[in-house]
Amino acid sequence: MAFNRRSFLVAGAGSVAAAAASSMVGAPWIRRAQAAEFSYKVGTDLPASHPLNVRIQEASNAILKETDGRMEIRVFPNNQLGGDPDMFAQLRAGALEFFTLSGANALSSLVPKAAISGVGFAFKNYDQVFGALDGELGAHLRGLITKGGLVVQDKVWDNGFRQITSSGKPIKSPADLQGMKIRVPPGRLWISLFRALSAAPTSISFNEVYSALQTRVVEGQENALAVVDTAKLYEVQKYCSMTSHMWDGFWFLGNRAAWEKLPASVRDVVSRNLNASALQQRKDVAQLNSSLQKALEGKGLAFNQPDMDLFRDMLRKSGFYAEQKQFFGEDEWGLLEKVTGKLA
Repeated sequence: MAFNRRSFLVAGAGSVAAAAASSMVGAPWIRRAQAAEFSYKVGTDLPASHPLNVRIQEASNAILKETDGRMEIRVFPNNQLGGDPDMFAQLRAGALEFFTLSGANALSSLVPKAAISGVGFAFKNYDQVFGALDGELGAHLRGLITKGGLVVQDKVWDNGFRQITSSGKPIKSPADLQGMKIRVPPGRLWISLFRALSAAPTSISFNEVYSALQTRVVEGQENALAVVDTAKLYEVQKYCSMTSHMWDGFWFLGNRAAWEKLPASVRDVVSRNLNASALQQRKDVAQLNSSLQKALEGKGLAFNQPDMDLFRDMLRKSGFYAEQKQFFGEDEWGLLEKVTGKLA
C-alpha cells in the first residue's frame, strides 16, 4: 500500500465512510461487532489519518473477522480520550484497555529506562533503530515494561526521527546551536541534549509553539516532519535541518487485567495482527517522510543535511553520553551500543 499525506487523509475518511455504509446496509460483521464478547478501546495522540491509526484500524478489522466477531477494538485517535498522562492513567486503572505511548514520554515515569530509545544522536538510521528494538534491547525493555504491570506487544510503531527547524539560520554544526532558544517538550532527555549542545532549551506546550515561533519567544523547535507540516510551522520557520537527533516511536501497551480476560486463542490473533500492522506502518512512515520533505520545500522551507558526526563528537566531549550511560545503567547501555557502536 503506497502512502502519502493525501492518501492518509483519504484512508482515514474512507474507513469512517466504509464503516457507516456497512452499518446502514446491515453487514453481518457489523452486527457481530455490536454484540462482541470483548469490546476494547485503544487511545492514541495522533490524527485519524496518520499511518499509526490507519494500520491499527486495519488490524482491528482483521481481528474482528478472524475471531468471528468475538473481539472488537475501537480506535480513539487524536487525544479524544485525553492527553498522554490522562490516557496512561486510564490504562493503568483499567478504564482504557490499550494505549500507544512513546518510551521517552509518560511511559518513562513508570519505566525510566524505556526512554533509552530517545538518546540524542544514538541511532544513525532506521536499520539501527529496529535492529535494537526488534532485538535484544527491545526484548529487555519489554521485560521492564511487563514488570511495571503492563502488557506490551512485540513490535514498536514508528513516529520518525526528529528534525530542527529555525528562523534565523540553518543548523549546520553544533556552533549554530550556541545560545539558540529552542522549544522542546518537557522531559529530561530533551533538556540534557540541547544543553549539552550549548543551546537554550525552553519547554513550551505544543499548542503555544506556533505563536512562540511567530513572536520570536523562541527561534526554533524540533519535531518529526509530519508535525512540522500539520501544525503549519513552515509558515513561521525558514530552515529545516535534517539532524535526525532523536528517534521516537510508540509501544502498543495493554492493561494486564483486561488482557488476561481474553482467551489465549483471541490473544494470539490480536498480537499477530497488531505486530504485522506495526511492520507495515513503519514502511508507511518512511514513505510519508520522503513525500513530506518535497511538499515542505514547495511551501518555502529550506532543507539542509548537517554532518551529524560533529554533534556526536561534541556530546562525547561535553559528557552527555557518559551522563546517559550512568542514568540508564551498564546493561541497557551495552545493549544500545551493540547496535549503535560505541557512544561513551
